[in-house]
Amino acid sequence: MHSTMNDMTIWGLVSDASLVVQAVMLVLILASVGSWCLIVLRHLAMRRGEKHQKQFLATFRGEDNLDSLAQLPVPGHRQAALQTLFNAGYAEYQLLHGDWDASPASVQEGVERVMQGVISEQEADLEAGLSFLATVGSVSPYIGLFGTVWGIMNSFRSLGAMQSVSIATVAPGIAEALIATAMGLFAAIPAVIAYNRFSTDSEALISRYEIFMEEFLSIVSRHALTRSRAVRREP
Repeated sequence: MHSTMNDMTIWGLVSDASLVVQAVMLVLILASVGSWCLIVLRHLAMRRGEKHQKQFLATFRGEDNLDSLAQLPVPGHRQAALQTLFNAGYAEYQLLHGDWDASPASVQEGVERVMQGVISEQEADLEAGLSFLATVGSVSPYIGLFGTVWGIMNSFRSLGAMQSVSIATVAPGIAEALIATAMGLFAAIPAVIAYNRFSTDSEALISRYEIFMEEFLSIVSRHALTRSRAVRREP
């Protein structure tokens, strides 16, 4: 039974909607809650990660001893990307550095290969959850539209059995159906905005990782070349 003109509140319209429309609204509510949870958690994680990266980068550029950097404790969260990248590259450098037959070029290539693998893992971690936001942003309007079409179809079907039709009888059914479209947009718009924002931030972070890798590789290459020259001077 549709809401009367005296019960045109949002809750009254939702509670009097058909089961299909209510199911659509429930799906949209769950999608909206899920996307907002993901948005908040990812935003907080990226803020923590950015803060740690600035601190580690300042320490890295102000410290000449790579051994002391490798001894720094890694925070418990997954956002210590630069430090993780450094530790992986430095561990490979130490391994290759112990091989006296390794050329400076082979040392640099080995370190670069390991660090590229870590960057790929970080890129996959940054993309986690974005597909959900993209799905919510693209599908929610159509789910809401389906609920609206179904609700209006049911309204006209029930109106067909009435002998007299007025705005008072048509308005509640159409209004409760249109709520599904509004809820679809409410779920989709924040998800699309967040997806675009996080995608841009992820690309910027990957570029920052690659710049850091090039900076670290230049140090590794310089150290490897110095050691190679020292070995040649030995009798």
